[in-house]
Amino acid sequence: MTSTTKKPLLIEGPVAKTLFNLTIPMIIGMVGMVAFNLADTFFVGQLGTQELAALSFTFPIIMVIGSLAMGIGTGASAVISQAIGRGDHHKVKRLTTDSLILSFLLVAFFVLFGMMTIDPLFSLLGAEPEIIPLVREYMVIWYPGVLFLIIPMVGNSAIRATGDTKTPSAIMLVAVAVNIVLDPLLIFGLGPFPMLGLAGAAIATVVSRAITLVVALWVLYYRDRMMTFELPSQKEVIDSWKSILNIGLPVAGTRLLIPISMGVIYALVASYGHEAVAAFGVGIRIEFFAMTVVFALSTVIGPFVGQNWGAHQFDRVVQGVRYSNIFSLVWGVAMFAILALASRPIASLFNDDPQVISIIMLFLWIVPVGYALFGVFLISTMVLNVLNKPFPAAVLMVIQMFGLYIPLACVGSYLFGLQGIFGAIVVAYSLSGIASHFVLKRVLAIGAEHQRDQ
Repeated sequence: MTSTTKKPLLIEGPVAKTLFNLTIPMIIGMVGMVAFNLADTFFVGQLGTQELAALSFTFPIIMVIGSLAMGIGTGASAVISQAIGRGDHHKVKRLTTDSLILSFLLVAFFVLFGMMTIDPLFSLLGAEPEIIPLVREYMVIWYPGVLFLIIPMVGNSAIRATGDTKTPSAIMLVAVAVNIVLDPLLIFGLGPFPMLGLAGAAIATVVSRAITLVVALWVLYYRDRMMTFELPSQKEVIDSWKSILNIGLPVAGTRLLIPISMGVIYALVASYGHEAVAAFGVGIRIEFFAMTVVFALSTVIGPFVGQNWGAHQFDRVVQGVRYSNIFSLVWGVAMFAILALASRPIASLFNDDPQVISIIMLFLWIVPVGYALFGVFLISTMVLNVLNKPFPAAVLMVIQMFGLYIPLACVGSYLFGLQGIFGAIVVAYSLSGIASHFVLKRVLAIGAEHQRDQ
């Protein structure tokens, strides 16, 4: 009997309690990962505004990598969770192994391309000539470490497909602890360590991620028995990749729209100076922290929906989505109130430049207005992907980014400056959240009726 057969499935028990038990460990891990990024931002911010701006410019590229990993991870989690729901444990091992192989192949291409395009790419994003060397200092170390980022992310998605959210969270916390310890040592040269500045931040990131790679692979192979070294037929591998990419490619493609659109927004923000770029980068990281609970919920709703849909427990799927949306609305309103009221002390943590602080405060007064419906959007699109409906999710993402966010940001920047750019985020989040809710509601109704007829 494999380890996956011993794990409690998600098709029994009270829905709210099941989602709560899944989400809490995930929140802990995600808070840790956001703390990972905030630690980099905090320590690099002590080096100066230019260094903080350089780190902020890397954010869209980091999001590209994250989008790629999220696409493969979502595809793997969806098909693995459905295989678990059907009790097909051989398929679980094959899908897990093949998803990791696929991740490795994609990493190799990305690292090569990234290393060759550092200067022209970041110049295109609006980085000033004096910022480019600082960006290069960070990225020449960070790019080769991508291997240690993508494979653990995909591996953790496979682990979550079993209903285990505690282990991935523990793995993420290991990375956080190592990074927070190494950051000040390597950035500022404390004790016997040399002062490496931005390069030190990159080294700390790569080392901490390398540790998570080892731990994730150990869990998958030795503890959960979800990997196999049996030589498969070419057809088996291709079938696995097709099933993963059928969901993963649209997810990755649509998620890639985020860093692409963010690149456009960064170029707009850069026209207001590197202080604005530094502040915007801090604001985005604060947003990730504020929405961590909803990000966690939108992640665990995938395995929950996948297993219940595979077991034809349609009422549980609908109930789970309803509870998740209600929670997201309440959480979003609460975060807006907290961030608006505490904007000055929060902004002052990251930099002492008055202009940077004032722009961070402006971000925190405006953008969180859209967080409530942004949470609904995250949950709805995740469920659509798990239900093998990546096309509607992709359309919604395209509309959010290219139909709303970028056009409104351009107009808003022209008419109102930075306030207009931040206001565009609110409108894009809100309208796309409403639209995604109604699209998912219709898909659930049609899908459940079709499944019952079979």
